[in-house]
Amino acid sequence: MKTRHNNLGFTLVEVLLAATIGAFVAAVAIGTLKSVTSAAEMVDKNIESGTELKYAAKIIATDLINIHRDRSRNYRKFVAMAEETDGGILSLLTFYTLSRTKARPGQIEADVYEVEYYLAESQTGDNETGAKSLMRRIWPNPDKDIEPGGMLSAIAENISVFEVRYFDGSAWSMDWPEDMRRLPDLVEVTLAAEDENRQGAIVQSFLVNIARCTGNAIGEGDEEEEEGTEADQSSGAQT
Repeated sequence: MKTRHNNLGFTLVEVLLAATIGAFVAAVAIGTLKSVTSAAEMVDKNIESGTELKYAAKIIATDLINIHRDRSRNYRKFVAMAEETDGGILSLLTFYTLSRTKARPGQIEADVYEVEYYLAESQTGDNETGAKSLMRRIWPNPDKDIEPGGMLSAIAENISVFEVRYFDGSAWSMDWPEDMRRLPDLVEVTLAAEDENRQGAIVQSFLVNIARCTGNAIGEGDEEEEEGTEADQSSGAQT
């Protein structure tokens, strides 16, 4: 009499098929996870870049709103230059501003400071230019008879654009020579942060009405509204 046994195992073909399906599902899951992670990292970097731009814009706007004049509200010091390069226009802006916040805590300082803004390129190991940073030089107690000095700091990194335009009442210009002997009526500042994928940039721009600025110092930590700022527009979209 023959005994019949049930085959409860898997054949080699079934095992290989199951392994192939499992590997495919795992590959799809890993690819999806990488896409989600990359997207999240890109969003975080864009948020970080946008925050840096807003921080830099606030500092520049505060300095411009608190621009220093003499008692008759005439020119004190305001010099701006622009150089056209292969990478775009490089602006340099220098002027006197008022501030309640001391640049050097514990040191004797007046409330008048010379500030200067410009873009600086970092150097790589192969002597190639790297990312650009927006630099701010602040000089306590400036003196026209002494060579300019002060403290230099980077207030924003990976900046691709720092452009400043000046309105004299009839036309816009990229330069403001010292022999103008007056302040511009309007100053427009545009900042842009580089996009790592080279698909565009995050842009921050604002307009300061110098003619309306009172010259009263507003500390960087104050919550007062800056009345000299006519417009403050930012865009986190890729342009």
